[in-house]
Amino acid sequence: MIKNIIFDLGGVIMTISQPQALERFKALGLKDAERQLDPYTQSGIFGDLEEGKITAEDFRRELSKLVGRELTFDEYKHAWLGYRWEVPQRNLDFLKELRAQGYRLVLLSNTNPFMMSWGLSEEFDGNGKSLYDYFDALYLSFKLGVMKPNEKFFRTVMESENINPEESVFVDDGPRNVAAAANLGLHTLCPENGSDWTGDLKELLKTVR
Repeated sequence: MIKNIIFDLGGVIMTISQPQALERFKALGLKDAERQLDPYTQSGIFGDLEEGKITAEDFRRELSKLVGRELTFDEYKHAWLGYRWEVPQRNLDFLKELRAQGYRLVLLSNTNPFMMSWGLSEEFDGNGKSLYDYFDALYLSFKLGVMKPNEKFFRTVMESENINPEESVFVDDGPRNVAAAANLGLHTLCPENGSDWTGDLKELLKTVR
């Protein structure tokens, strides 16, 4: 019987717009934005930021060097938030429904301080609530110092939450992330970015007993 549901943020709870993010970073002066930015797992200074290897100020300084001018926090926060296309109300309503049914909801996200300056604020859902209001626990890559699909990330969550993988579902739009979770014995669902995955998850919860 499923007791825990572990969600990715970008591409699942939040619809991602990779093109919009690329355009915003290009507008800052990052000419090779396509090479620097990945929809699932970042690399270079972007990956270092999301893995907690560098601070927000380190990132600002290094990105400023790349674009040839000093950038402000608001400028690159705006660029990072280009990934945010929308947070569908159906997803938020479903999270509330799942918690009311007794499921423990956990967020496991490759993310960074700039995205979380929005996600952990009252701006997140447009109605004064943050991610804290929808999840029982949050595990963020830049705070833990590790990113999906690294097995360590999943094991950290499972150990901290005392999770039995057979009693848990992992929902992520990244095939490599889902494969890593499946290798550890979790049930998985891999919806496409922006799709309505709520019906598929309902069916999965019915079939796994």
